[in-house]
Amino acid sequence: MDLSNENVIYFEKDGMQYVQFRKLLEYKDIVNHAYSIGTDKNYRTEKPNKEELAEEDYQKALQNYKSLCQAIDTKSQYLAKTNQEHTEQVKVVQEKVNFHKSYFKLERYNKTDGLITNQKNIMLVTTNADCILLLFFDPVKKVIANTHSGWRGTLQRISVETIKKMKTEFNCNPEDILCCICPSIRKCHFEVEKEVKESFEKEFQDLENIDEIIEETVANQKWNIDTIKINQKILQKEGLKPENIIDSKICSVCHSDLIHSYRVEKQGYGLNTALIELK
Repeated sequence: MDLSNENVIYFEKDGMQYVQFRKLLEYKDIVNHAYSIGTDKNYRTEKPNKEELAEEDYQKALQNYKSLCQAIDTKSQYLAKTNQEHTEQVKVVQEKVNFHKSYFKLERYNKTDGLITNQKNIMLVTTNADCILLLFFDPVKKVIANTHSGWRGTLQRISVETIKKMKTEFNCNPEDILCCICPSIRKCHFEVEKEVKESFEKEFQDLENIDEIIEETVANQKWNIDTIKINQKILQKEGLKPENIIDSKICSVCHSDLIHSYRVEKQGYGLNTALIELK
């Protein structure tokens, strides 16, 4: 299935499938990026309980990263990957470390869900299986970020934390920043219990049309929440232009045959990845 739409283009190259954002491709001489497609590939480098994978599975994941990097015409020598624990922590990456097994175990990225750099040839990496991944690019200051914002991260406004750090560390102007929202679970399938619903209502009571963002389902006293819309709104409040927030419009659950989904796969779920680097 071709997932291309007005915001993203679907590619197949050398056995790899991925999408790229049309807006970021306008700056392809400066920035490189991709979001992986395909459930036959898994980008997991450790088990959900933080135990180490079997060596065979780990090596397959490393090869998948290398193959995806090759498909988008970049070397995979330097990758920086978050250890994602649903935090609001965003860290700046400056050091180039060769891409090998121990790199994914670096303590400096523990309890980290967002990475920022202004250094060339460092690939920032996040993974997901329904959670939102956000690719940021400031074409003026030449700064990029890659942020994992699951529903817990969204409650903690990690997307806003990313913008704040881009401002304080690199003097970025929010009006210049592009934000691309990768494939993830959408309101149509993000159904939650009352406790989670109330947490969102409390945190985002300042947002307009909150009743359209959080809607009760017909049965079972459950609610569907539009976390994409929430991130769009809070990023606009932080100064991003609406036209600079570009949504892939692809639901991981609706397309679970092509994109890993925790809600569909349950235990043993695989991971897709989002990559971004400065050339």
